Amino acid sequence: MEIEKNNRINSLLAFYQPLLTKKQDEYMQLYYADDFSLGEIAEEFEISRQAVYDNIRRTEKILEEYEAKLHLLKAYHARNDQADRIQSYVKENYSDDKTLTELVNHLETLEE
Repeated sequence: MEIEKNNRINSLLAFYQPLLTKKQDEYMQLYYADDFSLGEIAEEFEISRQAVYDNIRRTEKILEEYEAKLHLLKAYHARNDQADRIQSYVKENYSDDKTLTELVNHLETLEE
């Protein structure tokens, strides 16, 4: 469960990080990307561990609210799933069509 939550938060950060304040961004990067403990972050910023915890939980909620309104992560996953289905179908049924294969391969590069 914890790994799934970390992956989700990191994915949300990929889309919504520019909307966070500098402090929110720093705490989230240290906690989720750099794997700092709450105590290490608290020491770094000379604040209480509880203040760090509260800020991270509040920021997680903000990220989820952004996603609920904008659906960027959901749309990203839907596009990737559709591209995977198209690519699989083309490989199975049209592997000799070079133009179609190139177009499908181009879909993959658009999502990177």
